Amino acid sequence: MVLAQILLNGILLGGLYGLMALGMALVWGVLNIVNLAHGALIMLGGYVVYYLFTLGGIDPFLALPIAMVVMFCAGFALQWGLLNLVVRSKMLNTLLITFGLDVVLTFTAQLLFSADFRTINPSYAGSNFPLFGLTVPIVRLAAFGVAVALAAALWFVLNRMPLGRAIRATAQNLVAARLYGVNPRVLYAVTFGIGTALAGAAGGLYGMISNLTPYIGASLTAKSFVIAIIGGLANPFNVILGGIFVGVAESLTALYLGPTYTDVISFGLLVVVLVLRPKRAVRAA
Repeated sequence: MVLAQILLNGILLGGLYGLMALGMALVWGVLNIVNLAHGALIMLGGYVVYYLFTLGGIDPFLALPIAMVVMFCAGFALQWGLLNLVVRSKMLNTLLITFGLDVVLTFTAQLLFSADFRTINPSYAGSNFPLFGLTVPIVRLAAFGVAVALAAALWFVLNRMPLGRAIRATAQNLVAARLYGVNPRVLYAVTFGIGTALAGAAGGLYGMISNLTPYIGASLTAKSFVIAIIGGLANPFNVILGGIFVGVAESLTALYLGPTYTDVISFGLLVVVLVLRPKRAVRAA
């Protein structure tokens, strides 16, 4: 029964991990930018939801759409005013500029919010219910549901809407997309805005199950990178499955080896994927 509970917790946590990686996978797949500031954007989304809850009295789950709109606008502005300048340059340049952006966002957050630990604690934060002898945490279950719903929404946009077809066309053949009237500058900004909005939603959910500080970004970026490689960049549901895989692996590691080794197993999985399926990494890069 303990093993079943650990597996359940890993699956629920993995859904949130998958949502964290969705935005990175989208931006990486379309813009070919490995966004090293992705974790900082997740962190900022968490703070937006935190202050909407603590100062505005808005339920955290109801605050998620507001946070997504705020983060979309921030992401659109960042891409339009900054990243579009280097979007077609060498990957090293994009890595350097997003790393610099991560540093700026992290220390700006420290100045604005301090380095204190903060948690989004609604009245139902510790609530759970029994299911077949297992304990199901309500917040984690709801976070998992939101992650799957947003993955489904992203899949629908990419595969059934004109905007999504333009995004996929631009990712596959920029010259052909331009011939059909696509404005890459605008489309890149919209794509980055969507990825940032997804990061904002992930940050709000993360703040309900863990602590928010300005310094969580680096570890969340690394975890998102691992999941994007494992799940691939083409299908949002595969990214969610990649997150579940990592979440279960971390939970089992914490059970049998201790919580100290959870990050080790994440990067161990990345090494295994790169050794066994190197073409996946080549296609991603």
